[in-house]
Order: sequence, then C-alpha cells, then structure tokens
Amino acid sequence: MLELLRKRRSVRRFSERLVEEEKVELLLEALLRSPSSKARNPWEFIVVTDPQQLANLAAAKPKGGTFVAQAPLAIVICADPEKCDVWIEDCSVAAIILQLAAQDLGLGSCWSQIRRRNHADGNPASDYLGKLLNLPDRYQVEAVIGIGYPAEDKPGHSKDKLPYEKIHREQF
Repeated sequence: MLELLRKRRSVRRFSERLVEEEKVELLLEALLRSPSSKARNPWEFIVVTDPQQLANLAAAKPKGGTFVAQAPLAIVICADPEKCDVWIEDCSVAAIILQLAAQDLGLGSCWSQIRRRNHADGNPASDYLGKLLNLPDRYQVEAVIGIGYPAEDKPGHSKDKLPYEKIHREQF
C-alpha cells in the first residue's frame, strides 16, 4: 500500500488506449468494497466511457475538470444524502480507494471536485450533472474521477518534499 502511495500522482493527460473491461470490473469491485459509516453505502457509481458523455462531464465546471474529456473512462461518485449524514466522507473514501486501485492496475487518475463547485452558468455543478445523468432529485455528486493509461510519466513526490511540518504529536 505504501508503495502505491509513493507512486500515485494526479494524471490529467491520458493515452488513447481504452481501459480493458476486466480492469473496469476490478475498479468497480474496489468501489463496492469501500467502507462506509454503519455500512449504509449511500454512494452510487456511474461508469462513463462514451466520448460525448465524457465531454459533457468535463463541462460540469469551468476549471479543474476539462481533463475528463480526454479520459477513456470516468466514474461519477454520487450519493443519497438522506441515507447517511456522512455521505460526503463515504464518497471521499470510495474515491481514494478507486484511485489507489487504478494505480495498482497500472492506470492513472485524477479527481474532479463537483460538490460546492459551480457550473459556468453559476448554478451548482452537481445540478448540471444531475440532469445530465438523470439522477433522482435528492442525489448529490461528490466527484468525477477520470481514469486511463497515463500519457505522461510523473514520478511520485520525493519523501524529502513531504510537508512533515503538518505532523503534530500529542497536541498541536
């Protein structure tokens, strides 16, 4: 696990190579194994591979998500807030498990934050995606994770560059 963390980087440039269905199935299994508070599993996952739909996802917000249009695969992580008061945390845990599973399979990934971000029209990006993806009204989108084979080789962050000043023992 630590080796995965040492290698993992956000990848925003993907090759045109498609992600094999076997790997997609493994990613979905990883998502479904994600822990959630009281095993309520408030999350839902939408798998997107259609190029036009990927472009639509990328248009959810004006900045920070355009890379999704070039990804061969995206997974939308959303939830029903009525199922659990910590749905945001549960979705976040699932998202990082997805990203680590992708890394383990030789894929790259990047998180596009949706919750509390606005679409170009000023309305919530989650509302835009809700309509686009035909989500039930009460559902909220936490993030879109773009996934694919990296078109760039980015080394992991070196240990000496880690912000150890953020570590505190016993008290702040």
